[in-house]
Amino acid sequence: MAACMRFTRRVWNSFITNKGHDAQCFPQLVIKSAVPGAVEVSLKVEQYNIHGGLILSLTDTLGSLAVATKGHYMTGVSTDIGTSFVRPAGRVGDTLHAKAVLTGMGKQLAYTRVDFTNPEGELVAYGYHTKYVGRSSSHPENVKFSEDGETVIEGVDHDVD
Repeated sequence: MAACMRFTRRVWNSFITNKGHDAQCFPQLVIKSAVPGAVEVSLKVEQYNIHGGLILSLTDTLGSLAVATKGHYMTGVSTDIGTSFVRPAGRVGDTLHAKAVLTGMGKQLAYTRVDFTNPEGELVAYGYHTKYVGRSSSHPENVKFSEDGETVIEGVDHDVD
């Protein structure tokens, strides 16, 4: 497994271990792929999360994971977030797919976009997320990946396979 994927899953596991909002709302989130600047996930829609708040919460979390794909262990704090709903996300039992992309990242702010699709591949919603990353950019757990995300070229590569 590529270093970027291992690292992103490690950050996700820290979210779950923290037992906060993510652990309560979508503990069954599956990270399908992670490369520097993008993460793809899937989530089975359950009765307790079939509402628009799921999309907004996922925009928040997946924006953070998109930042993690660039080697940030601490993913900063939200400064702006929003979603647009295009069509119903599906029914209980359906699998919702999402791709979060880091659209820009500077020394202080990171910008992400998340697209949500239903099992048929139709866009059901999209979101944007701006994060303040100024203080998190020097965290000791941060790493730097090779351009393709296959290896860690700076920092410690914790093997969590």
